Amino acid sequence: MKMGIAMLVLGYVLSQFYRAFLAVLAPALGRDIGAGPDDLALSSGLWFLSFALMQLPVGWALDTLGPRRTASWLLGVAGGSGALVFALAQAPWHLHLSMVLIGIGCSPVLMAAYYIFGRIYPAAVFATLAGAIIGFGSLGNIAGAWPLAWAAETFGWRETVVALGLLTLLNGLAMLLLIKDPPVIGADENGGRGSVLDVLRIPAIWLILPLLLVNYAPIGALRGLWAGPYYEAVYNADTIMIGHVTLVMAIGMVIGSFAYGPLDRVFGTRKGVVLAGNLLGSTALLSLWAWPAAGFWPSAAILFAVSVLGVSFPLLMAHGRSFFPPHLLGRGVSLLNMFSIGGVGLLQVASRQVYEMAPASPPEAPYAAIFLFFGVLLLAGCTIYAFSRDRLD
Repeated sequence: MKMGIAMLVLGYVLSQFYRAFLAVLAPALGRDIGAGPDDLALSSGLWFLSFALMQLPVGWALDTLGPRRTASWLLGVAGGSGALVFALAQAPWHLHLSMVLIGIGCSPVLMAAYYIFGRIYPAAVFATLAGAIIGFGSLGNIAGAWPLAWAAETFGWRETVVALGLLTLLNGLAMLLLIKDPPVIGADENGGRGSVLDVLRIPAIWLILPLLLVNYAPIGALRGLWAGPYYEAVYNADTIMIGHVTLVMAIGMVIGSFAYGPLDRVFGTRKGVVLAGNLLGSTALLSLWAWPAAGFWPSAAILFAVSVLGVSFPLLMAHGRSFFPPHLLGRGVSLLNMFSIGGVGLLQVASRQVYEMAPASPPEAPYAAIFLFFGVLLLAGCTIYAFSRDRLD
């Protein structure tokens, strides 16, 4: 099982890479195939939307087929082929297609790991394990920052993405060989297998879902897309400079992922930790709105804070997972993930409209509007979540 989990961690490293690498490649994609910030916003949004729409079938597959076949086939076939389409792209719509395929491929990886954790480890350590895999997976964010910028400059962005596509295909094959499925739970005490409708009938999760919808959206959009165009427009940054900033953000996400995981047991509350972190994250975003041209490194420092504070996803997942019976575990965690990733996709597409509707001058104006958009949404999600029921078991 350890080797299988290691392959899922590698798959999640790739998933984190693919959701974040457009920001670094933005100058090259604009130069070579005419993809502007609005095109990249759509491509990135389609990755998140395809990923989110796959969560319901992924949840069914985890509960019925198990994580081995679910993760290996989708990542290897859809993810690998999507990366190759990206490498061969000649127009922006080719990027859109490739990101849909990559999103489908990456969709089962994290939930397969969470399914295994939920089935074979005590509930009390779920949040710590969930945070750890995101922390290790965030190495993909680091790889998608300065190292990607260096590889793209040294070997070419097309050649770099081809190599990543081959790695994705090999990772899927390794999952098929090494993951061991936990025994499938066939039915509840009433003889039923359950469905996603049974998950939605659990009242406690309804006050968790709104924050899940907006929690990861700011960091997903800023790290994965807008950081590149923002620094290019406001600070005249090149690919390497953007790589440095996104590397700072990626390191912040790694630190935040490991830090959030055990804090529920340290403070004796999941709700309190999540609420405090997201309120502080909203404050950081509103600071960027107020001072969008604060300076190259001051802005990077605020983005670092947004990154550290914006990865409370493992604790939110643990909070929701605590209300699910065993036979609904796969469907339950996948539904929560659908709201989280779907929120990133929907709000990233919406942020494209915010960008287009904002004043074009001064150059920081459209990005200030994006910071305000995400800051207010995060604050609204916190307001609803404040009424949720805390639970640690």
